[in-house]
Amino acid sequence: MTARTLFLARLIGLYCIVCGLAEMIHRQATLEAVGALLGNPSTVLWVGMTTVLIGLAMVLGHNLWRGGALTVVVTIVGWIALLKGLALLFLPMQSDMSVFFGVFRYRQLFYLYAAIALVLGLYLTYASFRSKTK
Repeated sequence: MTARTLFLARLIGLYCIVCGLAEMIHRQATLEAVGALLGNPSTVLWVGMTTVLIGLAMVLGHNLWRGGALTVVVTIVGWIALLKGLALLFLPMQSDMSVFFGVFRYRQLFYLYAAIALVLGLYLTYASFRSKTK
C-alpha cells in the first residue's frame, strides 16, 4: 500500500464520516442547503470548478487500478468526483436539479445516501489505519 493511497483513504474516509453524520443529524438543513446551492448558478459553477479540481488532482495523482480493494476504491472516488464536477459545470442548471432531486430521488432516499457516505468513510478509515505503507 502506498503512502499516497493511505493518506487519501484516511482523508476521504474521515471526511465521509464527518459529513455523513452531520447530514443525518441535520437532514432539513442539508436538504435546504442542497436546494439553495442547485438553485444558484454562480454557486453551482464554483462548486463544479472546485470538484473538478479535486477530481483531477485525485485522478492524476492516484489512478491506480491494482493493489487491492482500498487502492481501487480511492481511485473510483477520484473518478466520481471528477465526473460529478463535470456534470455540475456542463449540465444546464435545471438538469442538475432534476437529476439530483428527480432521478436520484435525493429527498426520498436521503438517509440511504448519507448511510452510503458513512459506510464508505468507515471502510476507508478502518482499512487505511490498519494497513502499512510499503
